[in-house]
Amino acid sequence: MLPLWAALPAAAVAGILMDMAYPDVGWWPAAFVATGVLLIAAIGRSVMGSLAVGLVFGLVFFSLLVSWTSRYLGPLPWAALTIVEGVLTAVWVIPLTFAYRWLPQLIRSDRARLILLPVVVASLWTGREVMLGAWPYGGFPWARLGMTQSEAPAASLASWVGVSGLSFAMVFAVAVFIEWVRTRAWRFPARYVAPLLTVGVLILTPAFPTTPAGTMRLGAVQGNGPSGYFDERAPGAIASAQSRASTALRGADLDLVVWPEGLDADPFQEDYLASNLTQISTQLGAPVLANAATSSGNKLFNTSFLWDPTISPAPTREQVQTHAKRNPVPFGEYVPDRGFYTMLAPDLVGLIQREYSPGTDSPVISVAGITVGLAICFDVIYDNVIAESITSGAEVLVFQTNNADFRGTDENLQQLAFARMRAIETGRAVVNVSTVGTSQVIRPDGSTQASLNAGEAGVLVEQVELRTGATPGIIVGTSVSIGAAWGGLAVLMIAGWITHRRTRLRHKMSPA
Repeated sequence: MLPLWAALPAAAVAGILMDMAYPDVGWWPAAFVATGVLLIAAIGRSVMGSLAVGLVFGLVFFSLLVSWTSRYLGPLPWAALTIVEGVLTAVWVIPLTFAYRWLPQLIRSDRARLILLPVVVASLWTGREVMLGAWPYGGFPWARLGMTQSEAPAASLASWVGVSGLSFAMVFAVAVFIEWVRTRAWRFPARYVAPLLTVGVLILTPAFPTTPAGTMRLGAVQGNGPSGYFDERAPGAIASAQSRASTALRGADLDLVVWPEGLDADPFQEDYLASNLTQISTQLGAPVLANAATSSGNKLFNTSFLWDPTISPAPTREQVQTHAKRNPVPFGEYVPDRGFYTMLAPDLVGLIQREYSPGTDSPVISVAGITVGLAICFDVIYDNVIAESITSGAEVLVFQTNNADFRGTDENLQQLAFARMRAIETGRAVVNVSTVGTSQVIRPDGSTQASLNAGEAGVLVEQVELRTGATPGIIVGTSVSIGAAWGGLAVLMIAGWITHRRTRLRHKMSPA
């Protein structure tokens, strides 16, 4: 549809528009426009042409979206992540081009093509998101299309089909519109049904209803302490900042106090931290959900724990409820293949001394009979962690995070948008607590109940709604994403095989 000289700048524009769909700008319609521009740029390309289009799109998009990775460690991590994600995206544009090349040869009916081709295209797009979310080193499912819709009318669809299902529906809607134009279906009024129905489903589908189960009075503390990896601080400075801010909760009659991700040391080994947590919990008359790097045997974990001095003034790790982060961040919380990367960038790798192990315990705790689901920092973007907390009975979700290493960037707001989408997808209230902001209490419909600005110390005291029941998005969400990914590839391979056989037969039958 476009010559290569026009397709390449179009792909760059698509990358810019796609970034605009995510916070800070957060203009959700840009995701649909960007998807359409990229698909149009890929149609009719050769393998190398589609690879070039995908590479331009991927490099432009990811260089903008994850620019916050350069905040402290400089341009090398940003460039590395951009190149890896950009190249993988480029490779996955090739199957999109093949779909537009092969399927129209097999689907002779314009009416069937109006539906079947977009289904395959949407499946391939979803497959790309699934692959990037799983590989390499556990993946990076940060740039999923469905996550752009946290404040859009289409967001409620995630409660039915999950975030990956929402990505599928968005690409399907765009691809239907493209085929509607390409096949001139607008000349036939009956063919308006498919695109209009798709748009209607995206906009009008109400969120799946979960069941109200009471409330929980919760206090969230944003200490705004020196919690960045390279922040200069005295011993105990983070805990001191959290403690000072927590004094505003006295007399609030709370069920639970939530601190964000990260303390100065392991409170199960440092008496001054254990004493500090016990004092705060006793003064406020409620257990404190805190987080720190803790050791177990010879392994280090990023651990959330429920500190309750009624168990013991200084409980041991075995006496409290814990959850260790499932997906430590590669090159942030551990260095995979450290020896290899040390050879490439010894000074940079040498800065990262942490070596967290992935946790295996359940992402839930129980507080006075209420099951609270947990996700630590970037674990909010991993479907399996969220799904396990809901299937384990979570009535409310608490996300603890530390955004101090990305002060003044878009990372904080992007992560908050993902938290909002999780509220909608699960039908649960979400309490997102950050060291430096932005902290929020989010209702099950995704609306903001209360908020603290970034860069300010403060507390939130809220009566948080509890809900039970699993949404279809949680029950079938993983199956939808995997089925769409492999289904799209399977159909494409079959289409390619049939096309190849037909081409060989035509060559055999043609006169010499």
